[in-house]
Amino acid sequence: MAVTIKDVAAAAGVSPSTVSRTCKDSPSISRETKERVRRIMAQLGYVPNFETEPVEAFSKTIGIILPSSQRDVYENAFHLEIIRGIGQFCNQRRYVNTVITGQDDAEVLDAIQSMVSNSQEDGFILLYSKKNCPVASYLRNEGLLHVIVGKAVQSANQTIYIDNDNALAGEEATDYLYELGHRRIAYFGVSNAMLFSAERKRGYQMSLLKHGITPREEDCVEINSLNDSYEEALETLLTSADRPTAVLISDDILAVVLEQFCGKLGFSIPKDLSIISFNNSLFSRITSPRLTTIDVNPYQLGMEAASQTINHIENPNLLATKIIVPHQLISRESCCPPPKI
Repeated sequence: MAVTIKDVAAAAGVSPSTVSRTCKDSPSISRETKERVRRIMAQLGYVPNFETEPVEAFSKTIGIILPSSQRDVYENAFHLEIIRGIGQFCNQRRYVNTVITGQDDAEVLDAIQSMVSNSQEDGFILLYSKKNCPVASYLRNEGLLHVIVGKAVQSANQTIYIDNDNALAGEEATDYLYELGHRRIAYFGVSNAMLFSAERKRGYQMSLLKHGITPREEDCVEINSLNDSYEEALETLLTSADRPTAVLISDDILAVVLEQFCGKLGFSIPKDLSIISFNNSLFSRITSPRLTTIDVNPYQLGMEAASQTINHIENPNLLATKIIVPHQLISRESCCPPPKI
């Protein structure tokens, strides 16, 4: 019996679409994967029934993968700014981009696999980084060209990623509060499964240790989404006898949540509680008081992600690139020296 493309895929441990793309010398497949597939093809004696096409014949399309969510992700201006940066750069280079998301990881993965099987994408940009991510694992295992916005969880040396130094940003934000006179500083953020939040929390803890303050886990409130129950934990933290006078928050949306909750408790910001957050989104500029925040330059993150994706599509032998986009602290009205409690 003749060897089929499915036989090659099974022996190489990849999908049939990856074998097909290798035969066409698609730039979306990594050099290592191509070499492995071609080696299996030679061993099995597989001969493709079509001629290798030039790269220029393919439509240039980049898939933008958003985090899975029923609603929250669509309300986050951070992702919109990244997509704006990606779109701007892709327009300049005449690349098409498509947005991929779903209610859960399985739905996102199904959409990606469908596109790959139909050879619709030349590369992907993953707009998040989290532990045990099936989407990132699939892209990596299939040898598909992808760029991560965030720190790579696995195979960092072989992964292209664009990120901020989130640990340094968290440390500098906490230093800012310390310099204002705060000594009891709490942390409110999303789950540590999201790498950016884990890094910002690590920076917060590094700052406290640097200033001779022992980090306390009871001073940290972390949630997976806004659907989680968090009010009891926040109330316990903010009404304790030795309550914090300042809070570092992992993003502006949670900062707005905290501002509203403080209103329920009768707290005035920043008189009773100083808060500092991340992203410098529209939320930070329209709240009252306006938020002191760390601007992580999401538009630039998007531009760099698109640039590196296109560079690696057009130059598939490039080594995996890592780019750190600078951040800056924007001082506004949500922080002041601590009250005398």
